[in-house]
Amino acid sequence: MAANTMSVLPIPTCCRKAKDYLLVHPLNPKPHNLVSSLIGNKLWVRPSNPWHRIPNHRRSTVATVLFSLPTAKVERASSEKLPKWSARAIKSFAMGELEARKLKYPKTGTEALLMGILVEGTSLAAKFLRANGITLFKVRDETVKLLGKSDMYFFSPEHPPLTEPAQRALDWAVDEKLKSGESGEITTTHLLLGLWSEKESAGHEIMANLGFDDEKAKELAKSMNEDIVLSFK
Repeated sequence: MAANTMSVLPIPTCCRKAKDYLLVHPLNPKPHNLVSSLIGNKLWVRPSNPWHRIPNHRRSTVATVLFSLPTAKVERASSEKLPKWSARAIKSFAMGELEARKLKYPKTGTEALLMGILVEGTSLAAKFLRANGITLFKVRDETVKLLGKSDMYFFSPEHPPLTEPAQRALDWAVDEKLKSGESGEITTTHLLLGLWSEKESAGHEIMANLGFDDEKAKELAKSMNEDIVLSFK
């Protein structure tokens, strides 16, 4: 008998109105009457449509997938023939934006993208950096030493715009992929070597301070079209 009733706390007589007993149940297609085992009042259960919480213009697009990163070359913005960025590269970019926001910097620079690669952590580029002693904490410390701390009352935009060196690094990565003539995606290794190609950038200086050099860049370039180290290789 107890399985067919629902126990609720007593409701004062002054508050016993029909609207006070209106509950939402997302699974029942029709309203049902439930009898309280304590107060004997009927509880009306009304089905709820979860789509009511989503505006009409957003129902058709619940999630979007990003396959490209910003470019300064207008002719590339709408081209469908360009190679796509790998998922790890895109996530590294997003993590770079987040690192810039954490440090309250107004823009996403090469140093932030470098940190983003290490935060993502699963790509061949990130593994190569860590194998050579370049970790997220070291890069973050070097960044603060080089660029300083932002004002504590400053708030970065949700998507801090790229600095010119950071944008050139992205375009360099696309150029190198196109020059190779090989199929496949633009990987995180392309992105890292793009950061290294910007000799006057903060990212390049930080990498150099932590022991990265042209020889290591050449070694990494040999696996430019791979984005992860597979355990069975």
